[in-house]
Amino acid sequence: MQDFTFHMPAAVADAASLLGSCEDPKLIAGGMTLLPTLKQRLAEPTDLIDLGAIADLKGVKREGDQIVVGAMTCHADVAASELVLSTIPGLAMLAGQIGDPAVRHRGTIGGSSANADPAADYPAGLVGLCATVVTNQREIPADDFFTGLFDTALEPGEIITAMRFPIPKWSHYMKLRHPASGYAVVGVMVVDTGAGVRVAVTGAGPSVFRVAAMEEALSKDFSVKSIEAIKVDADGLNADMHASAAYRAHVITVLAKRAVAARG
Repeated sequence: MQDFTFHMPAAVADAASLLGSCEDPKLIAGGMTLLPTLKQRLAEPTDLIDLGAIADLKGVKREGDQIVVGAMTCHADVAASELVLSTIPGLAMLAGQIGDPAVRHRGTIGGSSANADPAADYPAGLVGLCATVVTNQREIPADDFFTGLFDTALEPGEIITAMRFPIPKWSHYMKLRHPASGYAVVGVMVVDTGAGVRVAVTGAGPSVFRVAAMEEALSKDFSVKSIEAIKVDADGLNADMHASAAYRAHVITVLAKRAVAARG
């Protein structure tokens, strides 16, 4: 790990000012990805800006028909939030399956989303739940936020401050969990928004994506039968020592069916 200057601003505006004035700064939230990267010397920032002291970035609250989760809220707090459990239990279920207890008590929803790991759980949650990513500069629909492998729509100097989740009619998350890391080999979020159904997939491709055929079928007939014959094209999906692209394509349908069946 190379030397760097450590900063702990007390406000988002101060963090943004540091981002604009430092030579090669990096933001740190929970540090679940950045710290190992620094240890391996794959990143050598001149300045590390810790968002942990900014109280406004933590917590869960309700604003009208939306649940607002601060960017520095850890996964464990999202999973245990009575407000989330009572309004969007699918989101609480997703957060409770991330990593292990140590990761869940350190990792944050904002840090995970900004990292955009292809096997992370939150991308499926944000896209499936039609969330909005709030930054210090604008609001970005989740459908437009994740742009590729470890890539997002965030601009230099932009800091995620919160996530806004419309309260859906129903939601459920199913995941084939990597036995060592806890990452999603495949994760599927199925959401009935009340105006239609959304099916978002993580782990299977370079970035989160939706399955339009399933969404259309479930919007007409919310049943396992309506999607059991739908096959996802394996072309372009991830393949590694843990699962082939064809296997991941198959698992998407299996998990989607299980999610739908969970509604009863």
